[in-house]
Amino acid sequence: MQRDKAIFREEPMLYYLISIFLIVIDQLVKWWVRAAIPLGTSIPFLPHLMDLTYVQNTGAAFSSFSGMTWLLALVSLLATVAIALLLRRDFFPGPLGRFTLSLLLAGAAGNLIDRVFLGFVTDMFQTTFMDFAVFNVADICVVVGGILMVAYVLLFWDRDKEGER
Repeated sequence: MQRDKAIFREEPMLYYLISIFLIVIDQLVKWWVRAAIPLGTSIPFLPHLMDLTYVQNTGAAFSSFSGMTWLLALVSLLATVAIALLLRRDFFPGPLGRFTLSLLLAGAAGNLIDRVFLGFVTDMFQTTFMDFAVFNVADICVVVGGILMVAYVLLFWDRDKEGER
């Protein structure tokens, strides 16, 4: 058991690889959507739950700050660098904490790539059972990472910090 903990704590590369894997998935899905679905149109994905709809978002969540791509790219770049440094410096010592950082890193970097190279973020997942913003894989990483981070900080961070000593 102690050896397993040491592997996770001493190898931030594992968590960087998780981030890279998720970024690749995000970019592949976005590429496919841009290639296969005309802008503004939808195709069925999960009946009665979700369609794939090609949307170009020049803003942030829920299209806030639309048209401010350069500012959002700068914020995404700063977030990406900060999260990568937190991961490297063992800010969250436990595996769950590091995993949350890898999710957040993947989400920030995935949308940063779109903003820098395309001038917009490619969104595609549109719920059909409720009115909600169209989102992408990077957005899922940010939301799940954020929720897990709150849970980690509230439930496990103190215990993991004490286990370090």
